[in-house]
Amino acid sequence: MKKLKTISLREHLETKKDIIVLPGVYDALSARIAENVGFSAAFQTGYGTSASLLGMPDFGFLNAGETIDNARRIINSVEIPILVDIDTGYGNPLNVWRMVNDLERIGASGVFLEDQVWPKRCGHMKGKSVITKQEYIPKLKAAIDARKSNDFIIVARTDSLAQYGLDEAIERGKQYQKIGADVIFIEAPKTIEEMKRITEEIDAPLLANMIEGGATPNLSSKELEKLGFRMVVFPLSALYSSTYAIKNILTSLKQTGMTYKLKNKMITFNEFNEFVNLPKYNKMEEKYT
Repeated sequence: MKKLKTISLREHLETKKDIIVLPGVYDALSARIAENVGFSAAFQTGYGTSASLLGMPDFGFLNAGETIDNARRIINSVEIPILVDIDTGYGNPLNVWRMVNDLERIGASGVFLEDQVWPKRCGHMKGKSVITKQEYIPKLKAAIDARKSNDFIIVARTDSLAQYGLDEAIERGKQYQKIGADVIFIEAPKTIEEMKRITEEIDAPLLANMIEGGATPNLSSKELEKLGFRMVVFPLSALYSSTYAIKNILTSLKQTGMTYKLKNKMITFNEFNEFVNLPKYNKMEEKYT
């Protein structure tokens, strides 16, 4: 098994330190950037994985193998804990068990498991539906049973608010916590008042999801901490900003036939080589030549 990461998210949750801020990463490079700028953990976004690997929306196109392969590349590129979005677990409780087992073996520090009907879709899209609690709970139990280390975090996500309302979502959150989920994630509350009800009524570590332009009010990590949330993901910030930058530079190239005037918007050749550890591999090459 891959060596456990040096920072324990479990310990962070239990000691009630500052809110854990998880940037969304979708490949090894974005994970290295998150680590380089100082984040102590990151979240492998399914939305971003689907977009970067397939060029397709978060609409149930991603499969288990693609998620695990991407996780392996991301985990191997950094030393910080990585939580992996496994959507609905890609099947029945046995599929969930295998998914968690395989991810823990390659060094993942936890998973997000949701209760949508498969094929799922992004939690801020229209048309979602959820399975019954009786269908989801065996999946959650399988995820909990599969992990070998208590440091492996299980985040139970419910998308039931959109279909059945906040009362049902809170009730599901309470049940999932009783089953043994480490963190509860009620997706897509639409107001701060709904967010307050979630933190007031569920006695468990709670996660908020901040998507720019999404259904939930966009708050800072400090504002969310004051509301009572213990974790927050910003899953698409890096994906959207990188897409914006690439689109701009390629549009300029297409229109002008050059990129030189935008060089101040790019990292330099030497800086990038430093960032991906070229000096380290140059030394290794010299050693073995």
